[in-house]
Amino acid sequence: MNTMTNRRLAHARRGVLLAALMGVLAACGNDDKAVAPAAADPDPWPQVAWPLPQDAALEKRITDLMDTMTVEEKVGQLVQGDIASITPEDLRTYRLGSILAGGNSDPGGRYDASPAEWLALADAFYAASMDTSQGGKAIPVLFGIDAVHGQSNIIGATLFPHNIGLGATRNPELLRRIGEITALETRATGMEWAFAPTVAVPQDDRWGRTYEGYAESPEVVASYAGAMVEGLQGKVGSPGFLDGRHVIASVKHFLGDGGTTDGKDQGDTRISEAELVRIHAAGYPPAIAAGAQTVMASFNSVNGEKMHGNKPYLTDALKGRMHFGGFVVGDWNGHGQVKGCTTTDCPATINAGLDMAMASDSWKGFYETTLAAVKDGSLPQQRLDDAVRRILRVKMRLGLFEAGKPSSRAVGGRFALVGAPEHRQVARQAVRESLVLLKNQGGVLPLSPKQRILVAGDGANDVGKQAGGWTLNWQGTGTTRKDFPNADTIYEGIAQQARAAGGEAQLAVDGAYTTKPDVAVVVFGENPYAEFQGDLATLAYKPGDDADLALIKRLKADGIPVIAVFLSGRPLWVNREINAADAFVAAWLPGSEGAGIADVLLRRPDGSVQHDFKGKLSFSWPRTATQYANNVGQKDYNPLFAFGFGLTYADNGDLAALPEASGVTGNEGAAGVFFARGDAGSGMALRLEGSAGQGVTVTQVPESLEGDLLKVTGVDHLAQEDGRRLAWSGKGEAIVALQSHTPLDLQRESNGDLMLLTTMRVDAAPQGEAWLSVGCGTGCSARVALGPALATLPVGQWTRVGVPLKCLAAAGAEVGKLDRPWSLGTAGAMTLSVSRVALGALNEAEATIACPGA
Repeated sequence: MNTMTNRRLAHARRGVLLAALMGVLAACGNDDKAVAPAAADPDPWPQVAWPLPQDAALEKRITDLMDTMTVEEKVGQLVQGDIASITPEDLRTYRLGSILAGGNSDPGGRYDASPAEWLALADAFYAASMDTSQGGKAIPVLFGIDAVHGQSNIIGATLFPHNIGLGATRNPELLRRIGEITALETRATGMEWAFAPTVAVPQDDRWGRTYEGYAESPEVVASYAGAMVEGLQGKVGSPGFLDGRHVIASVKHFLGDGGTTDGKDQGDTRISEAELVRIHAAGYPPAIAAGAQTVMASFNSVNGEKMHGNKPYLTDALKGRMHFGGFVVGDWNGHGQVKGCTTTDCPATINAGLDMAMASDSWKGFYETTLAAVKDGSLPQQRLDDAVRRILRVKMRLGLFEAGKPSSRAVGGRFALVGAPEHRQVARQAVRESLVLLKNQGGVLPLSPKQRILVAGDGANDVGKQAGGWTLNWQGTGTTRKDFPNADTIYEGIAQQARAAGGEAQLAVDGAYTTKPDVAVVVFGENPYAEFQGDLATLAYKPGDDADLALIKRLKADGIPVIAVFLSGRPLWVNREINAADAFVAAWLPGSEGAGIADVLLRRPDGSVQHDFKGKLSFSWPRTATQYANNVGQKDYNPLFAFGFGLTYADNGDLAALPEASGVTGNEGAAGVFFARGDAGSGMALRLEGSAGQGVTVTQVPESLEGDLLKVTGVDHLAQEDGRRLAWSGKGEAIVALQSHTPLDLQRESNGDLMLLTTMRVDAAPQGEAWLSVGCGTGCSARVALGPALATLPVGQWTRVGVPLKCLAAAGAEVGKLDRPWSLGTAGAMTLSVSRVALGALNEAEATIACPGA
């Protein structure tokens, strides 16, 4: 269909829509029905033997210390603050028990801070915790960090494959070695607590944290949990247990985070207690038996009850039936989601069994209200003392009172350990063993390194993409090649081996070439993401974006064999890409060692096989993009590639053409995308109105809408008519809004560092006040001034402008029931072009709108 025909149809459609849709949409109610909790079994919980015997001398030492502690000092031990919100000077005053570096928190606010800067910060906080010049006890602070695939927050660190790849190795001993290396690199940079391992058992791969799980199988997860804990902490009873070369582990997230309805992060896991224990608790008995010192509570609910407030599970099951002898830490402000709580006021979470609250940016308020709760008796002294005793016990087991400042400890400041060659070799082995071969038509693999090899695709030469989320920052976005000095991209690994063998590897992301190659390796896949951002509506790979498929087909049409290397944090529906390629490799998120892929794809110069494929699927591969119940053992289990599948070079790798119907009906939208590709997102409509509320709503955005106050026309950004130019006449106030058919609950997103991102271009700066707002009717909306930010942007240049959701919540928006998640307005003249409105990570914004009151 040609462009002119498109335009005519759009204008015709506009007329019908304008006639039918005048007026204001009424606010929609929430028809979700409450789900009754599943009946509990008498006692499905396993009995676990805690491996550390009672130590009378240790207990006396704790008792003696606690006898001298004030109630203020005891309450301080229960609180953990984030380094972006607390200073060493604060710690001298408030004597908190712990600090953490969240995914976007770094020394000086710079994601690329050096290892030395990290260590200096750790020293400063330690010194503050031991400083008694203002009174108080010298109780060393614990410094925790999300070292989830290596010490992945630090420039130059060894980056291991994410857990989904490690699950494909079926090699628990490799996990033990990875834990040891992670501990060493973490200790070298000043921290002594790793928030790992994740022992979630993901059951719906739409969940954005699927790649943090080892497998959909509880048996595989259980086989890994104890080994990883022992790698991080050392083996109980050995001289190395919790010594200066090890860290304390945090087994997470307790409980059921991988089983939420529809795979929604921080959602509700609706399940019987027996199934909860069988599936989602599988990793905890071996981890507890290995002496795990901490367990992290989960954001999710189980049958409607938030885990941060769930005493039957946190206290009765975990500490009681499973005899866990460490302490329970919360997740980022997770206590604020407990019924009746806020992030700054929640004694209920301590009463439920949480011992230390991760009150990241709410620590001061949480401290004050918890102290008041102890004084008025709503938080009993016995519960306070139990929590403090558990925390001090872990600190003393770790030898923290005698350790000295982080830089003076066993490996403190030994930065040669960070990304050490021997560590990278282990990571490279992990990459080799994690690769899963799904197709090898005609035995096209392995490749001769003596050929002319074209390496194409946007993942070919991008460490950030191959490493995924939780890499240098929370979502893993915004990094550059220089941020990874101790790493090889996939292209670099192939090129090194090809050159050494007398062959040639050429990099061309777009697949362009002057001399026809003998073979092409196309590396493509998901862009980095973490929680919230990673949640999907379906398992379709990049719906509406066929660029990767087109690249493979174009090279094939030129008569070039194509090896597809797919980077992803989960199995996705990629039948078309599998069909188009000669070979298809699931490479997951391999981390820093892209050369490990070359080790398996390429032969030795003498023609022999270097390394065979060993990886076996730890997650079943979907037959369609809507096959969500797709776990081994489930009723009617019928995946495309079953759990445990994985070809070797000895196997017949031929694959018949796969069906190319995704199963997506068009009603499923991309999570968190409100406007893209020239149209409102799924379940959204565009609303244009004046100050009195009169206006028009359109469920499909036409290429042109004209009014006295506001004119909408199509504009090109990345594709034809994929944006809309919004021109305010200045004759009166006018608002353009994206309106949801049903209220959106963005509470969980506002708890993190997510932003409302607008990809826009300033065509004519505002003449007068302009604003961006969100809302759900009178009295629950929030507005931020847009003019100052727009004034700093270059005219005619596309930019991503962000406003943090937490700022909008603080300004009065009820983010749990937004029916208008984005709107722009002004009474003056202004022209902006907009191509995308979506939730995004903090570091994706090129410009940030100042928070109200900031």
